[in-house]
Amino acid sequence: MFTGLIQSLGTLKSSKRSGDSAELTIAESNFGDPLEVGESIAVDGVCLTVTALLPAGFVADVSPETLVCTTLGGLRPGAQVNLERALRLADRLGGHLVSGHIDCIASVRQRYQDGNAIRFEFTATASAMRYIVAKGSVAVNGISLTVNQVDSDRFTVAVVPHSLAQTTLKDCQAGSRVNLETDLIGRYVERLLPGAHSLNNGRVSREFLAKNGFL
Repeated sequence: MFTGLIQSLGTLKSSKRSGDSAELTIAESNFGDPLEVGESIAVDGVCLTVTALLPAGFVADVSPETLVCTTLGGLRPGAQVNLERALRLADRLGGHLVSGHIDCIASVRQRYQDGNAIRFEFTATASAMRYIVAKGSVAVNGISLTVNQVDSDRFTVAVVPHSLAQTTLKDCQAGSRVNLETDLIGRYVERLLPGAHSLNNGRVSREFLAKNGFL
């Protein structure tokens, strides 16, 4: 589990394909505590497992499913990536709960100045858009952001100068592809509600919520 607060920028040194999978070598030297083999790390929002350590970096395997569903397969040596180590229970939750499991690849529709921030408009699949709500949270390339406006197939976020400078969003322009993860809580709520409806003839009342332990 992650928070969507980027801790460091890494640089892709190599991407070795082996059949339908790949091995990424990423250079990074800014983490305070050394990485450990086997720990989870979010790379552009994608949860990967560290398989080997380097003097200033690490190696991680990427499965065929991840290559298909994320932007990692299209990265070229020299590309920068957002990095975040897994959340510890004693850490502050400065962003929102991020699993590192990508819902879809979204695209930047436009980018423009909005006061001291940069406004990004993204287009996404219908299956992902159903979980995106105004004032809610979304993870873009692993970055926890607040949704400003929502349309049928697009949404906007405003990125402050600090977040822009410290992440790969600074390089995103119209047409750039990004990894998108919607808010995990919304998906659980949707999963629970149909069952609740069937048990109570399609009605959710205060009495029903209390009886089933929600109140």
